[in-house]
Amino acid sequence: MGLKVCKFGGTSMADGSTIQRGAAIVKSDAERRYVVVSAPGKRFSGDIKVTDLLYQCADALEAGEQAAFKTTFDKIRVRFLNIETELGKDIGMQAGLDRVEAEMLAGAGRDYCASRGEYFAGLIMAAVLDIPFVDATEFIRFDKDGVLDSVTFELGAQVLSQYKSAVIPGFYGLGADGKVKTFSRGGGDISGSIVARAVSATLYENWTDVSGFYACDPRIVTSPRWISELTYQELRELSYMGANVLHSESIFPVRSAGIPIRICNTFRPEDAGTYIVKRSTRDVGETVVTGVAGKKGFTSITLEKSMMNLEVGFVGKVLSVIGKYGISFEHLPSGIDTMSLVIDNEFLKDGILEVLMAEMQEAVHPDRIYAHEDIALVATVGHGMAKNVGTSARLFKALSDAHINVNMIDQGSSELNIIVGVESADCAACIQAIYNEFFN
Repeated sequence: MGLKVCKFGGTSMADGSTIQRGAAIVKSDAERRYVVVSAPGKRFSGDIKVTDLLYQCADALEAGEQAAFKTTFDKIRVRFLNIETELGKDIGMQAGLDRVEAEMLAGAGRDYCASRGEYFAGLIMAAVLDIPFVDATEFIRFDKDGVLDSVTFELGAQVLSQYKSAVIPGFYGLGADGKVKTFSRGGGDISGSIVARAVSATLYENWTDVSGFYACDPRIVTSPRWISELTYQELRELSYMGANVLHSESIFPVRSAGIPIRICNTFRPEDAGTYIVKRSTRDVGETVVTGVAGKKGFTSITLEKSMMNLEVGFVGKVLSVIGKYGISFEHLPSGIDTMSLVIDNEFLKDGILEVLMAEMQEAVHPDRIYAHEDIALVATVGHGMAKNVGTSARLFKALSDAHINVNMIDQGSSELNIIVGVESADCAACIQAIYNEFFN
């Protein structure tokens, strides 16, 4: 008999009826014993996710605006009390909300505020399933740098072995300072992966509102091809580049243990979904490209200098400048006399771009330095690409025929992906052109 861990996303926890739907899925299979939940998401277009409301609460408290905090927290209160009413269960929401509100006002902190959506969602699902609630702070640990501590898996195995089944809230754990610490947004997927590894699951099921991965964004291409199977590597590449079905970091805990992931649709549980596996069983000869994904909001800083290749430490000096400001780079395409740094615009607010360029000028004295802003990165991903001659030629001809100018090219040494930088305005057209070339 296998053991499955189920993680339900925000849309699967949005209201009482969807929670009951998720609970029915768990009860339909005796192997589904551990459940991880997200905070309630949107119920309809224009609705606000509970986590967004909680961040608004934190913003109001940091600004000293208690009236604004009260107004926003009351919306959260109504949301959870409505769920309790819809379920017809006395879960003790009123008292719990009173306690959490008081702790927020007493200075519990931003991460504590943000985590309470998952906390209450966990209590609710545990009550519906009538199984124990285990708080994530009992075993998920972060080190002093805010990085997941490897002790988490051993501690998780010890804690969860005490329960035949349990519900665990996603998205948070305990920091080195003893306070609640959250993952990045969407980190509930990572929590599910942690639980799967801790209990040595045979399968990690991630229940959401789509029936798996598609070869590209359905908002860009009508009825794109469904992908039955992805490798961990392909999933990481596509998720990071904008295919937001699963958090890109969620594969790491399960990959080392070889635990497969299945993406499932809460609203269509009969659908096969997409499996994420260590090694693909697909015939790579038939699937040159697995998928195409794009992400906007990048800037490239390009440095040109004659004889750059002979200057020892040139790249190190440039990277030390961005490291000084805690900035990481996405890609580092280079030539014999040029190098570019592609950086997420989130790092370049409030005039930081100009500061970086000035300090790079001082550090390495390039012949020329300039920035190209408003870039989108589009990744074409697939294990079949390395075994098929002419893949790059087909890709760039498709872009040429679509009159899309490529500003940057970066191909990984594994030949798993080809990434191009284009103007943000051309992102959708770029994805469409590549998809049409390889799938139509």
